[in-house]
Amino acid sequence: MDVMTSAYASPLGTITLAADERGLAGLWFDGQQHFGELGSAQRRLDTATNVDTQDPAAQHTIDATRAWLDAYFADENPGSLPPLHLQGTPYQQRIWHLLLDIEPGTTTTYGALAQAYEERFGTRTSPRAVGSAVGRNPVSLIVPCHRVLGADGSLTGYAGGVERKRALLALERASV
Repeated sequence: MDVMTSAYASPLGTITLAADERGLAGLWFDGQQHFGELGSAQRRLDTATNVDTQDPAAQHTIDATRAWLDAYFADENPGSLPPLHLQGTPYQQRIWHLLLDIEPGTTTTYGALAQAYEERFGTRTSPRAVGSAVGRNPVSLIVPCHRVLGADGSLTGYAGGVERKRALLALERASV
């Protein structure tokens, strides 16, 4: 897999972006859990065949992601998402698509996501399984895993760190 990477200086620390010809495959705060994983421990940046490729489609995605992040951190409407290339198991991908339904300024719980999963896909799942998939989200922030809270409303389980989660929710004016 050919991947282009780029560093983005955010107000919450450096973010590493990774894109291929299909879209944004990774967005991680430096030092976060699962850094460099593209959906699983077996698919990682360090196992990509050509990191820092000069693919024009990947460059377009990196540029679109930078523009999205600039608007987001400026507290402006960032508009439509950059092209995404979410890589993971079918279950993970379904959970990550549920995350995309969570509007800015709102939150949900792992239990509510499990219920939404059952309603949409007709299969039961547990909040714990949802949490595992959410934690492996390779495009944090844009696929808004920071909007998921514990059953009691606590700020749990953000791979980028609880302080960043708190800051992102404050930026979005989410009531926690």
